[in-house]
Amino acid sequence: MNDTLLWYTTRGAGAVTLVLLTAVVVLGVLTAVRFETDRWPRIVSAGLHRNLALLSMIFLGLHIVTAVADPYAHLGWVSALVPFASWYRTFWLGLGTVAAELMLAIVATSLLRRVVGPGSWRTVHWLAYASWPVAFAHGLGTGTDSGSAWLLGLDAVCAGAVVVAAVGRLWLRPADHLARARDLFKATTERPAQP
Repeated sequence: MNDTLLWYTTRGAGAVTLVLLTAVVVLGVLTAVRFETDRWPRIVSAGLHRNLALLSMIFLGLHIVTAVADPYAHLGWVSALVPFASWYRTFWLGLGTVAAELMLAIVATSLLRRVVGPGSWRTVHWLAYASWPVAFAHGLGTGTDSGSAWLLGLDAVCAGAVVVAAVGRLWLRPADHLARARDLFKATTERPAQP
């Protein structure tokens, strides 16, 4: 494989991973707040969230493998597996390794959710809120084309989407879909006041 193809594949897979991870975070928030409409049932958010998370891991794997295989930086597998072990852009590549390991932990515990239990799964799943900004910073600091207009625009759109989702997550509480049924039950079972 020639060096130019590796370079483009590494950068392209990194950009696609950022877009997919952004979509996963936004859909995760929609799932957490139990957002739904007649045209967008909750199951759509949950299914897309899960499938895009798995797809993002495929592109992340492609990003890592092509970066390691690229002879320009001579990264090696230690740099891909041990945070801050690279001689090349140590801090920024280290952030990428941390983000990748956080994402792997989230996906692994999601796939093993029944084994690890809901409490452990939820605790690890909160790492999604840490993995996105770490991955984002990795992309800003390590890419040779990170200052290009198209990538800065993509970064701005992704950052805006995650900020809106995070603020929405803090302000919105999950919808209580049983509240109406409880109110109706309460109204039908209450005794009228005695005169």
